[in-house]
Amino acid sequence: MQRARRPTGDASAGPALFVDSSAWLALVSASDGRHRDAHDAFARAVADRRSLVTTGLVLAEVHRLLLHRAGIAPARAFLARIERSALVVLVHAGPGEHVAALRWIDRLSDQRVSYADAVGFAVMEARGLREALTFDRHFLAAGWQVVP
Repeated sequence: MQRARRPTGDASAGPALFVDSSAWLALVSASDGRHRDAHDAFARAVADRRSLVTTGLVLAEVHRLLLHRAGIAPARAFLARIERSALVVLVHAGPGEHVAALRWIDRLSDQRVSYADAVGFAVMEARGLREALTFDRHFLAAGWQVVP
């Protein structure tokens, strides 16, 4: 597992929070029915100086959806916003996360868990994260605490 960059912060920062594509999409889309909830949850995380951990697969999902729903410029603006943020920790999954993701998919074989979500679970597990900022019910099914 590789980290694109370390967030700046101090020991008083709150625990890291995994951010799923559903939360990023709700945040950037004012027309999303969960936009206000996402905005408030992100505002609390920023105020608490929590690192926002996400994966390359999550960014790929969000970029693709924005590209097709909103266009080239908004999709690129999203990636630029992520790149500028000192709180975002971008994780690129490696072979260990791949194997762990397959275990998550097998463990939740009665659910339609995407590979991207399973990699997210593997990253959360490896980093000792307990909470995910998400609107995806699969995180609850996998036993994670969800925000909001």
